[in-house]
Amino acid sequence: MKPLFIFLRWLPWLCTPALLSAQNQLTVSVLDATSKEPVVGATLSAKMQHWGAVTDSAGAIIIPADFKEAQIHVHCIGYRPWAGAIPPARVILIEPDESLLGTVVVTATMKEVSKDVSPIPVEIYTHRFFQKSASPSIFEALVAVNGVKPQLNCNVCNTGDIHINGMEGPYTMVTIDGMPLVGGLASVYGLSGIPNGIVDRIEIIKGPAGVLFGSEAVGGVVNIITKNTQSAPRLFADVYMASNQEFNTELAYNSRIGKARNLTGVNYFNYQNPQDINGDNFTDVALQHRISIFNKTAVALKNQQFATLGWRYIYEDRWGGELQWSPQWRGTDSIYGESIYTKRFELIAKLPFNIRKQLFQLDLSGNLHHQNSAYGTTLFLGNQHITFGQLSTTINHNEQVETLIGAAVRYTFYNDNTPATTSVSRTWLPGVFLQSMFRLNNRNTLLGGLRYDYNSIHRHILTPRVSWKWSPEPGHAL
Repeated sequence: MKPLFIFLRWLPWLCTPALLSAQNQLTVSVLDATSKEPVVGATLSAKMQHWGAVTDSAGAIIIPADFKEAQIHVHCIGYRPWAGAIPPARVILIEPDESLLGTVVVTATMKEVSKDVSPIPVEIYTHRFFQKSASPSIFEALVAVNGVKPQLNCNVCNTGDIHINGMEGPYTMVTIDGMPLVGGLASVYGLSGIPNGIVDRIEIIKGPAGVLFGSEAVGGVVNIITKNTQSAPRLFADVYMASNQEFNTELAYNSRIGKARNLTGVNYFNYQNPQDINGDNFTDVALQHRISIFNKTAVALKNQQFATLGWRYIYEDRWGGELQWSPQWRGTDSIYGESIYTKRFELIAKLPFNIRKQLFQLDLSGNLHHQNSAYGTTLFLGNQHITFGQLSTTINHNEQVETLIGAAVRYTFYNDNTPATTSVSRTWLPGVFLQSMFRLNNRNTLLGGLRYDYNSIHRHILTPRVSWKWSPEPGHAL
């Protein structure tokens, strides 16, 4: 009993420092004013007290209690500056500003650079942009982007592709987190069924980007960047139903598994209401039933980088044709209909590592795509497998010159039941690339690059690139 008595006697004195410390500190949260999501990496400063700090992965920051009435300044890339006293609720809401040139982009140079530094013009559209348009997929929402045209290639089954600046769909590269997951057979499915809750932003390059992404990027690049698992909201849900009985549900959940952060997203879309406004006895819009599951896991490494592994599975059943068509008439000439069953699995992985203090990035991706289609009595059975690997690094010669070098290889397997494919098509595409950026002065930036690929069918492919940017003053660029 004596030790217990001594502990109870000294307990108030032991707790006093902790209580005084808690009383001398305030926990403040910085949130996005639109989505109410935590803002990671926002800088808070109190100039009169010569103090500054950065918000953590939950958007929180601890400040001295003495600063409660002080003038606090908040700055974060992609948001408008905020200044004022700490609100009574201790929550600071900052407004996003997607027009700021200081926004970070990665598609132009394969590394994070400020948009005003990048010599390649990149347009950025955050998930908030697509939330404003009630579209069941990013493919349809892109119609609001100037110069980007989602084009339907089939009036009955409503499949399509992406055109940039008038170039045909095969010349537009669609990537997820920089990985080329979309090829020929899957031109539309790369943008269908991606839950809006896992999309951080979409970066679009309108114009040639073949040096970094290969010959399929002659028209441009649409790069879907998923949310950082360290800063994504714990739970996201978006459900809507239109008057034409179109139903769409999106769910995303961010969790911690040991030392890893895991982001899971699910998209479900259903439209089963045949309409024939023009009275031709054919469906005006294809009926669809689609489910897509996305998962991304990130693990922190010793070099302050993150290794990520992601995958996505999509299944879709769509059909169009005569109003009285039903699955029992699939593949027959009794009632005309076009029916497409699609199964697709995608895998991406990123692994940064150091060799003699030089940071390298290893990127791996692969996809399996199976399509079973019936156009009246004509059956189309297609299979496509794509495997991709890339190793790259950036060499900083000095503050004015940096060089990106890398090597990549892609293997494509394709087979279908048409006469055009008399034998299985296997294509190897190894290549190397080099791109240097020269900051000549505060106004001029020059970028030059060269890529060499060897296609096992088309042989040698050489892709040069030259870009010059002139900024006469901040906020203006040519």
